[in-house]
Amino acid sequence: MSARENIFSRLRASAPPAPLLPDVKDWYAAHNRNENLSQKIVRLRSVLEAAHAEVHDTSADNWPELLLRIATQKGLQNLLISADTPHGKLLEALQPDHLKLVHYDRPIESWRDQLFDEIDASLTLARSAIAETGSLILWPNSSEPRLMSLVPHIHFVLLDVSTIHADLHSAIQAEGWKESMPTNALLISGPSKTADIQQTLAYGAHGPRELIVLLCHQAKGDNR
Repeated sequence: MSARENIFSRLRASAPPAPLLPDVKDWYAAHNRNENLSQKIVRLRSVLEAAHAEVHDTSADNWPELLLRIATQKGLQNLLISADTPHGKLLEALQPDHLKLVHYDRPIESWRDQLFDEIDASLTLARSAIAETGSLILWPNSSEPRLMSLVPHIHFVLLDVSTIHADLHSAIQAEGWKESMPTNALLISGPSKTADIQQTLAYGAHGPRELIVLLCHQAKGDNR
């Protein structure tokens, strides 16, 4: 055996064993609360509200009127929407008198100042949510880019309660994240906040200062 082969032989003999990977699936199964949908809704709401989010119950038919009512109460002048989405089209069909609907339909370079300085609020759809951590899962795309949830002072999020998962692992498995993910998947658990060295919280420093979640429940008699 040559000196080189001898060195490699000793290195292979002294190599540590392959690390044991954690069994993530079994861990989550052992810690699963086994909650039904109603319990997951309660848990999601509790954690969101603890993080200073505003949560409202509504339905697929009534959420536009609720949103407009909240916008009026807060004195909003405009709302950023995507006209390419079903919820954007539904809201626009109402032709609200006291709220200007602004479309996100241009490259950001052509209207950056308006977006940062003049837009009061935005509306986006949540792909789903995580009850355990009170997190909303957003899937930004060309219709609803990341900036819609980042820049305006107030962020409205529309969530179908049937898409609430128990935990992150359940969401990843049920939605098949490993098959296709966007460039930027978002988990939002409340308004933007930061703290100084004395742990004094400030909201809105790096994003929306208010998060308003509209929980869309299935209408009675609708068995879809």
